[in-house]
Amino acid sequence: MADGPLVVAAAALAVVPLVLAFLRDRPSDVGLLPYGATEPPPPVPPATLGPAKVALGGLRRASHQPAFWLLAGGFAICGATTNGLIATHFVPAAHDHGMQTTTAAGLLALVGVFDVVGTIASGWLTDRVDPRLLLAGYYGLRGLSLFTLPVLFSATPEATMLLFIVFYGLDWAATVPPTVALCREVFGSEATVVFGWIFASHQLGAAVAASAAGLLRTELGSYDLAWVGAGALCLAAAALSLSLRPDRAAAAVAAAPAVTPAGSTR
Repeated sequence: MADGPLVVAAAALAVVPLVLAFLRDRPSDVGLLPYGATEPPPPVPPATLGPAKVALGGLRRASHQPAFWLLAGGFAICGATTNGLIATHFVPAAHDHGMQTTTAAGLLALVGVFDVVGTIASGWLTDRVDPRLLLAGYYGLRGLSLFTLPVLFSATPEATMLLFIVFYGLDWAATVPPTVALCREVFGSEATVVFGWIFASHQLGAAVAASAAGLLRTELGSYDLAWVGAGALCLAAAALSLSLRPDRAAAAVAAAPAVTPAGSTR
C-alpha cells in the first residue's frame, strides 16, 4: 500500500510523452474540421492574456449569470455524493455492518467499471435528449438510491446491494456530458474556462461532504444521516437542473459586452 502513490505518479509521468507526441489543441492542427462543422472556423488570434487572467476573467463574466450558479451548485452536489461520500466512506460504512474490507473495496471497484459504461451512454443520450432533463433524472434517481442505502448494508453483499452498485456506477459521471453541453450552449467560446470553474465546485463539494460525513459518523456512530442528507441534496440538484433556462442565459451572455485586454469594449 505504501508504494501506491509512487505507482500512480509513475503512471502519470509515463503518459507525458504520449501527450506531447499525439495530443493537439485544435482539429485544424491535424487537418480536420471541428465536429459537426462544414467549413473551417476563423483563425484563432494570438493569445494576449496570461492563463490566470483568462481564467479569472471567465469566472467574473460567468458569475453574473444565474446559469453558472445553477450548474455549479448541481455539480458541487455531484462531487459531494460521489468522491466525497461514496468513494471516501462506502468501505468504512460497509465495515461497520460486518462486511470484510476487501469485499467492500471490490464493490467500490465495480462502481468504477460501470462508470465507464454510464459515461459513454450519457454522452450518446446528451446528443438526443434535453440535457436539463438528463441532469434532473440523474440527480433525482441518485438521491432516491441514497435513501435506500442504509438498509442495504449487511455482512455479505446481497442482490439489492449489487443493484445499487451497478446503478451508482452508471450514474457516477453520467452528469458530466450534459453539464458540458449546457456550458457550451450557455457560455459559447468560454465554455471550457467556465466548466473548469464548475468542476472546481465539484471538488469543493467533495471536500465538504467527506469531512461532514466523517464528523457525523464520529458523533452519531452511524452514517445513516449522511446517506439521507446526501439523497436530499441530490433532489435539490435535480430542481436546480430543471430551473436552468439555457436559451435565456445564452441570450444574456451574448448581449453582455466583452472587454479586450486594453480595456475597451468591442
